[in-house]
Amino acid sequence: MTKDVIALTPEMPDLRALLAGFYAGGPDVGVSSVADGAVVQLCAPDERALVSVEAPVLVQVPGEAARLLEGEVGEGAVWWTEARASTAVAEAGRLAGSFAGRLATVSGGEVWPAEAATTDVVPLNTDVSANPAPDGGPAVDVLTDTTAVVMQDRPLVPMSSWLGDAMRTAAEAGRALQIVTPPATRLTLPTRTALRGLPNRWVVRDAEHGYYDGLSGALLQWENGTFAPVRDERGATRVAEGFRASDPVDAGERQLVLSLRVRHPAVEGLVLGSAVESVFRHLTGGPPAGWSTAEPVNLPWSTRTLTEFARARAPRPTLLVVVGRPGRPALATVRVLRTPAGVEEDVTLAFGYGSGETPPLSAVEGLAAELDASHPLVSMLTAVRAGRRDLTVPARLEASPVPVSFTLGRQEVERVGLTDLTSDVRPPIPPVRLGDSAQVALHFPLSDGTDPRAWSVFQQLTRQLKACRER
Repeated sequence: MTKDVIALTPEMPDLRALLAGFYAGGPDVGVSSVADGAVVQLCAPDERALVSVEAPVLVQVPGEAARLLEGEVGEGAVWWTEARASTAVAEAGRLAGSFAGRLATVSGGEVWPAEAATTDVVPLNTDVSANPAPDGGPAVDVLTDTTAVVMQDRPLVPMSSWLGDAMRTAAEAGRALQIVTPPATRLTLPTRTALRGLPNRWVVRDAEHGYYDGLSGALLQWENGTFAPVRDERGATRVAEGFRASDPVDAGERQLVLSLRVRHPAVEGLVLGSAVESVFRHLTGGPPAGWSTAEPVNLPWSTRTLTEFARARAPRPTLLVVVGRPGRPALATVRVLRTPAGVEEDVTLAFGYGSGETPPLSAVEGLAAELDASHPLVSMLTAVRAGRRDLTVPARLEASPVPVSFTLGRQEVERVGLTDLTSDVRPPIPPVRLGDSAQVALHFPLSDGTDPRAWSVFQQLTRQLKACRER
């Protein structure tokens, strides 16, 4: 498995600190750069990369380093310098630890994980020329015609810039991206969101149960250059026993999940991110702490800078990660997309609650009214699920979310002709009309978040709304 080592320093590493780190392998290890200088690599004499080091990132968002490293680091802004070791060379993991340890020693910082830190020179003994490196970028460990495999041996796998680059490169080449981890590893929500949908997979490598899919539990095998389901004579798959095991967390922990879309006219003064900020303020009492294109989330929250970034990338879509403040676990992914109808933001938000905390379901109707009044809301689905308060995703069977409510914004109500719900096309749940004008949004309460039969009600509702559109 790949060994990731992170140096956390109070100041940006200077040339003296970097030179100390680059000498971790002694005079036989060379240095090169890729990705226009954004990644520096420690290389064997045959130029094979042993350790890839990403450019330092200033993480200014409170609690972000502790969130991703699970409280094993101090608070405050830090420079995050991540080193990723090759899986094919025995010395590479120790070399990454020596690079990070030297960097932290010179710069007065710390290393994660702490046990990886060393300042010893790590001589290269492995004959690397016998192991050709995959040509899939510094994050890829195995590359085939159909699949890029990334191996991760860390407790929590974030959607890092490494992983994002590997996913984009794989997609552009028509390959699947498959992440291989030990069974105790968890994913952050942005990583889970990015892996959703085949052919991408989370592959769990379990010494007792073999390989299985970390999201579905299906037993897997390495076949024709990719991890694929093991099927019986009838073509059916089996679920690994390890996936059925319960997750060792408090059974009372829950998550409030909102999926919403807003559609803006493409005008010069458009400001993005304000709908996300409204949700955070309504449900947590304050704005988000920060945003970024990857984890760690390193930029303080600002709708202005977020908008400028998305505008500079247009018409290409932009995927962003938004994080809340310490004390209330809160995460969002935002996809900004230019369409013929305008500029759309597809947003998924999750908020975590412990066994002694109650998700604020009574606030959802007021939030829906606020979003419809202040933002061009298209729709919003709200649900509750049993899940970890810290919003991380284990390789275990988890309960499906239970829908709480569904809202159609006023512009969408008018566009699809739902302003007059007649007796012959009547939804199963009478809607609450939001707004005091001729144009109203329709808010449909579905359940209190505890009855899984609410999915049937929601499906019936969507069928009825479709009938209204087609009449």
